[in-house]
Amino acid sequence: MKRNMNLWKDQVIASQVKQPMPILSFPAIQLLGITVKELISSSETQAKAMKLLAERNPSLAAVSMMDLSVEAEAFGAQIQVNDHEVPVVTGAVVNTQEEAEALEIPEVGAGRTQIYIDAMTRAVELIQDRPVLAGVIGPFSLAGRLIGTVEVMKACKRKPQLVHTVMEKCTRFIISYIQAYQATGANGIVMAEPLTGLLSPRFAVEFSEPYVKRIVDAVQSEDFIVLYHNCGNNTMLMMDSLLRVGAKGYHFGNAISMEEAVSHCPADILCMGNVDPASFTFGTVDSMVLQTRQVLEACSQSPNFIISSGCDIPPIARWENIDAFYETVRGYYAEKA
Repeated sequence: MKRNMNLWKDQVIASQVKQPMPILSFPAIQLLGITVKELISSSETQAKAMKLLAERNPSLAAVSMMDLSVEAEAFGAQIQVNDHEVPVVTGAVVNTQEEAEALEIPEVGAGRTQIYIDAMTRAVELIQDRPVLAGVIGPFSLAGRLIGTVEVMKACKRKPQLVHTVMEKCTRFIISYIQAYQATGANGIVMAEPLTGLLSPRFAVEFSEPYVKRIVDAVQSEDFIVLYHNCGNNTMLMMDSLLRVGAKGYHFGNAISMEEAVSHCPADILCMGNVDPASFTFGTVDSMVLQTRQVLEACSQSPNFIISSGCDIPPIARWENIDAFYETVRGYYAEKA
């Protein structure tokens, strides 16, 4: 359903009671009794999963599968899929400048991208009571999957032209891919750029900021919001660079202080995070309640703060922990009302 996302953002900030927005998608496999492979292979199943999660949980928005292998696979990367883990990219597609220049930008719809676009088409029809957001990878993180995670970090210093060549092609594809999501009626995207958080601030300015800004400028509008996710250790060191890309919301991982991150975000920009996603799997109900309250107590005095998981919640997360997270947030704001 089309909606004014600038108005939505302002209403969220003005509200005294905040709904949480964890990056919650893959744990739906437990509710549906299916595997990750089954989930990522069917647009109908993905839309059903999103609808089920929306009905079960009072999230601020519905978020599609945060599968950071989809775009790389469209470029020709090999992926590994297990029954209970998110897909991962194996091997590199680009090793040399010649290979970078020869790399073809895929058509939107290549690989599994059409499945994900079709899933969003179904989801926006099924979910009408909140914004529906697509998950996409950021350009540097995509380049890292094509060049290799370790190799791309080295190449920023030793082979910068190779990185820029691949980044240009990644950026052009991501813009087209997001525009396809816009055409479905989606209300925005969550762009995951975790690898940028490992760069030095100087390299983040050179290899990430201009490309992410191009994407934001190309797709963000009154009815389509960009939420930018960065979960690296160096995130605070590059905060000025991150804010310059112009997203309407930022989502941070638990490697940094959420309280410090909120203090740097302008009051009219959403700032989300950062309960440790591993705790949803390996923690207890008591530890989940404690950690959730700690983040709320540190950050909720900022009206633009929205509590979330620090990253995508794993497929095998314990549902009693997920439920405890939601109940803790509900109880906290009920106490404050």
